[in-house]
Amino acid sequence: MTRYKTLDHPIMRLIGWDPSRPAEYINDHIAMVHATSNVYLVTGAEGDVLINSGTTPQGEGVRGKLEALLGRTLNVRKLIFTQSHPDHIGGWEAFAGPETEIYAQRAFHQLTAERRLLAPFFGARYANVIAAMLVGMPRNLGSDLSDPEDVITFGDSLEFTFSGRRFELISMPSGETLDSLSVWLPDENTVFTGNWAGAIYGALPNFYTARGDRQRSVPGWLRECDRLLAREPEVLITGHGEPVFGKERIRSDLMTVRDAVASIHDHTVEAMNAGVDVATIQATCRLPDGLVVQEGRCPPHWIARAVYEEYAGWFHQERTSELYPTPPSAIWAELLEDAGGIQKLLDRAQHHLSTGEIEKALHYVEMAVVVEPTSQAVRLLELAVLEELADRTEGKVFDMLGWLEGRIMAAKDALQGPA
Repeated sequence: MTRYKTLDHPIMRLIGWDPSRPAEYINDHIAMVHATSNVYLVTGAEGDVLINSGTTPQGEGVRGKLEALLGRTLNVRKLIFTQSHPDHIGGWEAFAGPETEIYAQRAFHQLTAERRLLAPFFGARYANVIAAMLVGMPRNLGSDLSDPEDVITFGDSLEFTFSGRRFELISMPSGETLDSLSVWLPDENTVFTGNWAGAIYGALPNFYTARGDRQRSVPGWLRECDRLLAREPEVLITGHGEPVFGKERIRSDLMTVRDAVASIHDHTVEAMNAGVDVATIQATCRLPDGLVVQEGRCPPHWIARAVYEEYAGWFHQERTSELYPTPPSAIWAELLEDAGGIQKLLDRAQHHLSTGEIEKALHYVEMAVVVEPTSQAVRLLELAVLEELADRTEGKVFDMLGWLEGRIMAAKDALQGPA
């Protein structure tokens, strides 16, 4: 049994919804509610500006918390989405009235339409990564969401003044989504970045998520980070967790993450130019000594592959078979027969497991599962390999651990046989 669980990962403390936790003030005119993704309210004489709205089930609860803090009914005149993910936009109907203007970056409608178009596909994939979180729950992950249609969108930037306070919306499409934006209060040097730099402050951004999503741009993110740093924000408010105060601390924190991302990018580009294959690039990807980032959602080698495929696409030019639809698994049964049967394969997998070459063991056991999926011996060895891989995450990489938990659950189900 693995020692680590996604339910114990630091991200769970950030996305948990506590109905009894009240709203709180950041300063005399900015309030916040801790939700799956935080909701922020900028108050003013002419009305309120809301930044994100929580999930659909949380919307009314978020509103109630804010009204309890303010001691009055909300008057949301402007609602801004820092990105189009459901935990940011889902609760919009609890706040939007006839006079509410909704703002989003120009890719908003494209991405919400794609989410609806591929809801069964991505819903199933997301469930595979958070399987442990869904035990005992329905696996419908919001395919029935209602997205707002009357939205003011913009390209690079948009500015407005409301209640005497200036707002700047700046497109940052290389972060968590292609429609990510930051909200600046320039007169206060305060910025709301949403999940542009990832769900966990100080961790590596999630340039590719195991659930699948449109790939984010690594060089684009580095450029956006430089532009943000150049403005020297004094208050940084993210999609999760607590606000960060102090120009020097913010710069130091962001530079650490920026240097980590840049080192992965530069390592990958240098290796590409030297003719190194993707697998070797990933295997040799390490952060520089002394450069420490927070535990997050993806390991450095995932970002290295994201960089490679952002520049070069899916054809790696390593094997001609990459260009054809027949996968390697199509000949695994024949290889197994020629090798002398399933036990030979299991012996080889067990050898690699015993010697610590766990990724090699995984390749063998995946072949065995495809060829003989109902074999108890195959599934038991698969379970051992998966649990060892899960332990090697040390509970630090949320998406990888979540995927492995799902595969472990599937292996245990297979061992029990048909229901």
